[in-house]
Amino acid sequence: MNILIIGAGGFIGSNLSEAILNQRKDWNITAIDISSAKIQSLLGRPNFNFIQSDILTDFDVVENAVRNCNVVLPLAAIASPLMYVQDPMKVFELDFEANLRIVKSAAQYKKRVIFPSTSEVYGMCADEAFDEENSCCVTGPICKQRWIYSCSKQMMDRVIYALGIRDGLDYTLFRPFNWIGPKLDDITNPQYGSSRVVTQFLSNILHGRDLNLVDGGNQVRCFTYISDGVDALIKIIENNKNSAFRQIFNIGNPKNEMSIRDLAHKIKDLALNYDKVKENAMNVKIVDVSSGNYYGDAYQDVNKRVPSVAKAESLLGWTPSVNMDELLANTMSFYFK
Repeated sequence: MNILIIGAGGFIGSNLSEAILNQRKDWNITAIDISSAKIQSLLGRPNFNFIQSDILTDFDVVENAVRNCNVVLPLAAIASPLMYVQDPMKVFELDFEANLRIVKSAAQYKKRVIFPSTSEVYGMCADEAFDEENSCCVTGPICKQRWIYSCSKQMMDRVIYALGIRDGLDYTLFRPFNWIGPKLDDITNPQYGSSRVVTQFLSNILHGRDLNLVDGGNQVRCFTYISDGVDALIKIIENNKNSAFRQIFNIGNPKNEMSIRDLAHKIKDLALNYDKVKENAMNVKIVDVSSGNYYGDAYQDVNKRVPSVAKAESLLGWTPSVNMDELLANTMSFYFK
């Protein structure tokens, strides 16, 4: 199988590429990204061909790679809340426009697409657990530019679904719920809002800065370790008995449900175990900040985001296994040791 991973140098792409090379010697990877920083250890390995390219400007390179593969995973995206409110057009141009060209090319050349949707497409849905087939996608007013990421991904979901009906596109959509692990973000960047919540807290501790709870930190999330997410992706790629054909899967761990406030306290306590940051962890405070002061007026958040994973369990035979304590220990050891 020839697999094209666009955005292979990112968090999901780098971990997925490494797992494939370690587990499936009969799969070949063509990897495209603007940076190879996170995949240096993979360069030169058999079955791995890296192409350094910008998909916003070098689409002929991307189109040629699509033509020569069996499966396309367009993983390149901007997934930073700060960017949603500060540069929404950049989010739209990459997350929708660039990916639309890739997906249309895959449809033209009759290639299978495995597309990263997002848990954010559900927005402010009131369901106790989000269901892929029945839960509504509920977003806020236009002035809350935070929703441009959710809407860009949702539109891609709808386009892919429509291409399946009109052009016979073979696709699978997967929706990650707060995937966490090594190589998630660069925590050496001390800018507030530059990372996702776990790595933002780790970055703040590393730099001796207080942990900020946006609007009190009562928002609830379900955290998923990257190895569980990658295991699900490999099952999707394998597609045994066509189980992933034109399906949408939530990929998350509903057992790892935790408020952001509890997460901050847990990370601060665990950081005391690492000599590199122990002193900082003792001194940093956990403080409340308003979303307006932290992100700006264009931000809006979701109180609770919990997935139903019954479909992935039933069709893929996949169940997440890494609990919250193990997830944080593995992630923090990667960054602090």
